[in-house]
Amino acid sequence: MKISVIGTGYVGLVSGACLAEMGNHVLCLDVDPRKIEILRAGSIPIYEPGLEAMVQRNVAAGRLSFTTDIQKSVEYGLIQFIAVGTPPDEDGSADLSHVVTAARTIGRYMNARKVVVDKSTVPVGTAEKVSAAIAEELSQRGVKIPYCVVSNPEFLKEGAAVEDFMRPDRIVVGADDAFGIETMRALYAPFQRNHDKLILMDVKSAELTKYAANAMLATRISFMNELALLAERLGADIERVRQGIGSDPRIGAHWLPVSLSGVWLWRLLFSQGCPGATTDSHGKWFGPAHSGSGGNRQRASESSVTGQDRCPFREEPGRKMLCPVGTGFQTQYR
Repeated sequence: MKISVIGTGYVGLVSGACLAEMGNHVLCLDVDPRKIEILRAGSIPIYEPGLEAMVQRNVAAGRLSFTTDIQKSVEYGLIQFIAVGTPPDEDGSADLSHVVTAARTIGRYMNARKVVVDKSTVPVGTAEKVSAAIAEELSQRGVKIPYCVVSNPEFLKEGAAVEDFMRPDRIVVGADDAFGIETMRALYAPFQRNHDKLILMDVKSAELTKYAANAMLATRISFMNELALLAERLGADIERVRQGIGSDPRIGAHWLPVSLSGVWLWRLLFSQGCPGATTDSHGKWFGPAHSGSGGNRQRASESSVTGQDRCPFREEPGRKMLCPVGTGFQTQYR
């Protein structure tokens, strides 16, 4: 199957390489010539275990290639993955300008039927905007070419992204078009030979699933942070408590960290791009998790000073000691 991936960032590059690994022919597009030069030279601009070797292997096999030619990319693949960034806007909402631009590009150059896949983390309702942008471009061209827009959110963990893509615990696909559903089913068939991991739903449900997953994980983090504070006051060992509650299969040991949680997670969760997350009626759904994380950052700042006696390094005369807090990335929790 021929696939085009718009965007060679973290999600786009991992997706493109893994899809090529399964025998597809993938063309990755990026508007940054420097990034494309790096990829063509056999290097990658990010670090992810196993990714560089996979990219090199599939480039050598002729299944994976890179380009800055927008028209070539759009004309190449039946499936068009949109995997561009959605940085926060000034008001905190998700900036969809790159997503909409990618959609307009597809509408401007498509010459045959396309299945357009939202792979970027986007707010609920984005698929409708993508579809409208494509339709507008086709109308301006005066042509009628069939297409559909599918939501296929990613659930990759940094540090284990290749493993997560190649052996997914679930594959969420939101589609309302029969051709789109069958195309995505065929695309992901090699990834689920032993177990059916494909979860089909409507587009908006798929878009919300990503935010719901973030909300659930963030709530667990916040709860453990508050429990850690209580344990500290009572003289209990939070690690032993975590082991005790994590042994319950209804709770599970995964993702019960005492941590700050990343800025990325909170941006995805609390951006105004998630309808309802900032309203009075629905905002309290996320409120405790958000406030808990903020309080934990303050406590971490305080403990970095009061806990100097637990630091394995000692400040020497004439030299200052800096102790970064939260520099580790615990893949076992994510």
